[in-house]
Amino acid sequence: MFVIPIYDMIILPEVTYYFKQDVFRELNLQEELKEDEEVVFLMLKEDRNRDEMRPEDFFPIGVSGKVEGIDSEGSVSVRTLGRVDVRAIQATPDMMTADVEARSGEQDLDAEEAKLRFDKLRTSMLKFIQRFQWGIWARSYVLHWKNVSEVVSALSAYLNLTNEEKYAILETDSTRERFEKMERSVYEFMEIARVGEEAENDQQERHEKVYREEAIKKQIEFLQRQLDEMHPENVSDVRKFEQKIEESGMNETARKEAEKVLNRMKQEGKDSHEYGMLYDFLDFLTGLCWKKEEVQELDLEEAEAVLDREHYGLKKVKQRIIQQMAVMALNRQQSGSILLFVGPPGTGKTSIGQSIAEALHRKYVRVSLGGVRDEAEIRGHRRTYVGAMPGRIMEGMKRCASSNPVMVLDEVDKLSKDFSGDPASALLEVLDPEQNRTFTDHYMNVPYDLSDVLFVCTANTIDTIPEPLLNRMEVIQFPGYTAVEKEQIARKHLLPKAMKKMGVKAQNLKVTDAALQTVIRDYTMESGVRGLKKQLETLCRYAAVKLVKGEQKSITVSPKRLSEFLDQKPIHHEGILEEKRPGVVTGLAWTSAGGEILFIETLLVPGSGKVQVTGQLGDVMKESVQIALSLVKSMYPKEAEILKDHDLHIHVPAGAVPKDGPSAGITMTSALASLLTQKAVSPEYAMTGEVSLRGTVMPIGGLPEKLMAAQRAGISKVLIPKANVDDLDEVADEVKEKLTILPVEKVTEVLGMVLEEKKR
Repeated sequence: MFVIPIYDMIILPEVTYYFKQDVFRELNLQEELKEDEEVVFLMLKEDRNRDEMRPEDFFPIGVSGKVEGIDSEGSVSVRTLGRVDVRAIQATPDMMTADVEARSGEQDLDAEEAKLRFDKLRTSMLKFIQRFQWGIWARSYVLHWKNVSEVVSALSAYLNLTNEEKYAILETDSTRERFEKMERSVYEFMEIARVGEEAENDQQERHEKVYREEAIKKQIEFLQRQLDEMHPENVSDVRKFEQKIEESGMNETARKEAEKVLNRMKQEGKDSHEYGMLYDFLDFLTGLCWKKEEVQELDLEEAEAVLDREHYGLKKVKQRIIQQMAVMALNRQQSGSILLFVGPPGTGKTSIGQSIAEALHRKYVRVSLGGVRDEAEIRGHRRTYVGAMPGRIMEGMKRCASSNPVMVLDEVDKLSKDFSGDPASALLEVLDPEQNRTFTDHYMNVPYDLSDVLFVCTANTIDTIPEPLLNRMEVIQFPGYTAVEKEQIARKHLLPKAMKKMGVKAQNLKVTDAALQTVIRDYTMESGVRGLKKQLETLCRYAAVKLVKGEQKSITVSPKRLSEFLDQKPIHHEGILEEKRPGVVTGLAWTSAGGEILFIETLLVPGSGKVQVTGQLGDVMKESVQIALSLVKSMYPKEAEILKDHDLHIHVPAGAVPKDGPSAGITMTSALASLLTQKAVSPEYAMTGEVSLRGTVMPIGGLPEKLMAAQRAGISKVLIPKANVDDLDEVADEVKEKLTILPVEKVTEVLGMVLEEKKR
């Protein structure tokens, strides 16, 4: 069986075709063509040389045939038999092979009707050729045709059909539909030929008018395309959008909406006040990527290398991201669980989203949601409003020009709501895999598939995120960096980037390890590295001034010279108490900038039993004071008698900084017990934990940051709730090695450990 590739011609069943034998020799066939040889014709999608043909270049339906004869002059007659489904095409420079299977069709056109319509068509053709000088010569050929397939095959090179339209005739299963397509193409051929001579004549019969109109439209389109190619600068907006809509691959609903707006644009004209609005809409709609992206093979080792190259530490975070990628690779999916990165500022939450995009070889787009309070920012405005715009989600999709980007929704905890709606509720549809397949932006008013987008959200805290939205995401905690990690990050990433940004070369500036450690310890007080980055950039800018002025050719920054380079004064960190005294206990606090130690100070002064609280404490912390006071009174009734004729003053430095939260409950209780019993708590102790009226020490949050603060301040022993023991896995080993961590469950345990006998 010989496989014959063809392009831009019509091969139909039950037709005899004549070829020159040279055509077969050009195919580099190894075997000699013989009579009764089976032949399969395959249609090419694009014209290609034999050595460039690939299986995907062919249409899936072909035509089988048999060689009827080969004459002495080298002409080969081939009789086609029927349509076949083609599979397993193999193309080599020497030969082509394929597996074929007969394809059935729908016989919904009886022979009598087909004959009547064919006779009518042939009669029209005979009348048509009488208009030309070659008509007498062609008459015998027309009379020789026995069916419409022979007509179309003979006129294949002259019909006003594209290669795709020619194949569409072949692939049509319905006999009636195929006949109508062929009939229409022949009538259009004749009408196109008549248009030049009969432009002013009005045809009387309805079908002829239809054929004429189609022919004129095609001719105009052809001429317009020619003009557009000759003068691309003069292509009208309408023509541009027609082409964009055709090439966009948008779904049927979107296409209908786009065509409706385009027709309105044609009618309105450029002078209309609505023209700009219609133009912007079509520009946005056609600028989106509507085509599905192919699922790419993932290389987990490459992904790990990308994550390690751009981010130091974050072992558990990277491990979870790699797990996500592995699941996506196994399921052949473009997206997986929606990840929510939670942690202090400057810990790399946003930047790691960019690394994920690089590891997946996808486009990256960031959408900032901080301060968004209008639902229209997510869903867009309806086009009835003046100045209507699409929402940030769809604007991001247009900006990246991809259907499967990695989209980072930044600061989802900063969303708020007012009379304009609730943006967080609008995000529910965006982040729900079951709903976002048909996400509808109000501006577009047509569904768009967001199911292939990998969403990554970031937040500093989950407290302000609504529960329904939080349930759709998988929370991944970003812990703060230790001093050792910050030093590595600064040395490997921040300092080289800062020097490159400022144009300072490595041979011109050297920062010693001691200087770097001093900057981390004394000039920053954060869990992340954003402040450290700013300090290093300041250092590089100062060095750039000296280099440009020529004061120094090579600069070495030591701890002693830091005050010269950094105009900011070193930040004061609370350190361990120098002496112990009753009523003062060291606590641990968590802030958005990281962990800090704080002192709970209590004092008795003569009075009438009043309680005064200072230090800008929030409502929750004030409640912790009341619980601690009631608990201590019940545990030390005799010692509490002094409160009847003394006022109690509780203070938490620094007074200018607002403080809140229940985690200082155990510290409050210990400070009050120390004051009433006059037993001082050793400064080497620090503690954190919420207390209940039952005397139970309850769990708290932010344990890694709090332990880092304790280690930095020189604390040696830390009391934590027993329920927080599992959180120790997230604490760096270098921190745990320098601390004695004591889990406690009851307030009595704590007081038994920390209260010492009063020295007499």
